[in-house]
Amino acid sequence: MENNRQNSTNINWYPGHMAKTRREIAEKMSLIDIVYEVIDARMPLSSKIVDIDSLIKGKPKILIVTKYDLCDKKETDTILEFYKKQGYQVVPVDLLTGKNVSMIVSLTKECMTEMNLKRKEKGMKPRSIRALIVGSPNVGKSTLINRLVGKKATVIGNRPGVTKNLGWIRIHRDIELLDSPGILWPKLENQKQATILACFSAIREEILDVSVLATFILKILMEYYPERLLNRYGLDTIDFSDIEPTLSTIAKKRGALAKGGEFDYDKVYQLIVRDFKEGMFGPITLDRLEEREE
Repeated sequence: MENNRQNSTNINWYPGHMAKTRREIAEKMSLIDIVYEVIDARMPLSSKIVDIDSLIKGKPKILIVTKYDLCDKKETDTILEFYKKQGYQVVPVDLLTGKNVSMIVSLTKECMTEMNLKRKEKGMKPRSIRALIVGSPNVGKSTLINRLVGKKATVIGNRPGVTKNLGWIRIHRDIELLDSPGILWPKLENQKQATILACFSAIREEILDVSVLATFILKILMEYYPERLLNRYGLDTIDFSDIEPTLSTIAKKRGALAKGGEFDYDKVYQLIVRDFKEGMFGPITLDRLEEREE
């Protein structure tokens, strides 16, 4: 039984449709008045598109922070304060209850008032504002749009690649929204952030061995939230040079057994990843501001 698999990898995932989406966004930026940049509160650094400013050409933007109800607010708020100091308009939203979603419309209307004053000065008629929504895969753009519209307007799925094409949606009497598929950037330089993206399904799972992802989850939880591992699996320490005893403990605790009563380590790896994705470790944030790369 192979028990000590590869525990690091070079993650790079930039499929052709992302390059196509970027080209299409660039072509349509002349039509856009404001950008909704969406990030995930559980990974507010890792999920932020690193070259967003070069893509949106200086358009006004609102930084919308989804899944705020699922994050470690102490850690996430530290990062959001950092963004505010950089001049971002930051709106954390709870997509389950819709909390703060109306704030997005209010801020957009402020932008629209300014835009239409300028149009009036030029002798032009007022018009609806056109917004672009952009973000990494699986940060909750589709659920957010449905909240903004007040009904089901887009297909939702807990995996990257659900939205396939750019398309216009009217989300308010005065706001037209250009929806876009989730995008990353051509080279994922920061491999820790790339693995964090994989933990939250922003990168297709098939490109990363489940043992690598599960081991990373154990490492980062042991570093940031050791009490969660103790509560869930009865683990107070992990020797990552010999992971088998840890896997055996989890298998015993959670009944991950193969035929004959032997421990099923593949099942354990899958269990760790599933527990993580289903929020079984409680509210968490995997980014830390002090680890941010300048």
